[in-house]
Amino acid sequence: MEQQTLLDGLSRLAGEQQKLAEATSALMAQAQNLALNGAGAGGSHGFFITGLTVFVLACFVGYYVVWRVTPALHSPLMAVTNAVSSVIIVGALVAAGLPELTPSAWMGLAAVVLASINIFGGFIVTGRMLHMYKKKGS
Repeated sequence: MEQQTLLDGLSRLAGEQQKLAEATSALMAQAQNLALNGAGAGGSHGFFITGLTVFVLACFVGYYVVWRVTPALHSPLMAVTNAVSSVIIVGALVAAGLPELTPSAWMGLAAVVLASINIFGGFIVTGRMLHMYKKKGS
């Protein structure tokens, strides 16, 4: 009798687990659709406003960080900006690699070009600064 009770309980639990798995997959699909369509709080306009706000704040922070840095910290700052640009280029490659030509793909391509210029220019400037520290005879 105990085995039958245990088997009934297990089959009931398996049925509930199946229902929970179906509900979870439906919720995940709905969340994915919301994320892909830009819906949610405010729709796509909310996303645009959020992105614009982050961009403007990043401009202000970047301005104050770069223009208020002491000359002694210029080299480490250049190294950090090269590292940030290398992270940016990864995201830009993802955006530029979209299968269709959307505005996001074009902006990703522009971001790849600009980040590449920034990275290579940073390496050139860093090389010149390191060259200044070499001894004259060598």
